[in-house]
Amino acid sequence: MKRFLLFTFSLLTCYNCFAQHADESANTKQLQVYQDSLADLGKAIVNKETGPERINANYQFIKTLVTALKVPNSYNFPFDSVKAVTIVNSPDNTFRIISWHVTNDDDSYRFYGAIQMNTNGALHLIPLEDYSPLLKNPEDSVVDNRKWYGAQYYKIIKVIAEKPYYVLLGWKGYTADATKKVIEVLSFNQNGAPVFGMPVFDYKKGQKRIIFEYTRQASMLLKYIPEQHLIVFDHLSPPDNKYKNRPEMYGPDLTYDGLRLKNGRWEFVQDMDMRNVPSEQDNNYIDPKKSADSIKMTGQ
Repeated sequence: MKRFLLFTFSLLTCYNCFAQHADESANTKQLQVYQDSLADLGKAIVNKETGPERINANYQFIKTLVTALKVPNSYNFPFDSVKAVTIVNSPDNTFRIISWHVTNDDDSYRFYGAIQMNTNGALHLIPLEDYSPLLKNPEDSVVDNRKWYGAQYYKIIKVIAEKPYYVLLGWKGYTADATKKVIEVLSFNQNGAPVFGMPVFDYKKGQKRIIFEYTRQASMLLKYIPEQHLIVFDHLSPPDNKYKNRPEMYGPDLTYDGLRLKNGRWEFVQDMDMRNVPSEQDNNYIDPKKSADSIKMTGQ
């Protein structure tokens, strides 16, 4: 009798394992189909000639993305064939941020995004609504996901402090003449809702996030060096002092500044010696717009 029960239990266990693997395989195949559709729609967002066409492609993209994310275990699916978006996981793997942009006819940008929480059950997706044009003082604002200072993020840094938070490094296309990069702060309140902005920088008084603006013709370094708990970035300056009030004329001047983490805050470090900074190449530090441009040029 004991042998019969043991045999029956083993059969049930094997059946459950087989059923689970079959479900996972079916989910993966379904996600791959959605990924193909999203990749095509992403190319349309970049390549379509007119703003209305790009907006329509983006509308279809959002609907397809939400449907795809409702598939069980979608959190673990990378969507790495969808080149129009950036997906970055938090270091503790509790969430990931999906972000992208649509170019307007006047060469300005609108950003889209969502935070997908890592759950074992139903989809927990928090939409991010770009409120940038209406934020009067974005560097001093603390906002929720409905008033997001839109950006396309490529790095998440977890900071263990009295109130834990995350630092986000992002690219923010701006106008036909200027672009921006952002050092954002993300935390979650007691209800689990996201909060953007926190005064953790000893850089400018009261600053809740750091925004760099510079000429669209230039590239700006903004990267994190984990071994040194350091965010390093190009120092930006105008080509001539007469342009000091025109940030769209600014560009890297071959000097570097940084922010070093100490006791939960980021201390400003001026005129850094870059000989002490690792020089590894990482595509994550390249402007997301350049990836979009490559899609446009190759048509792939």
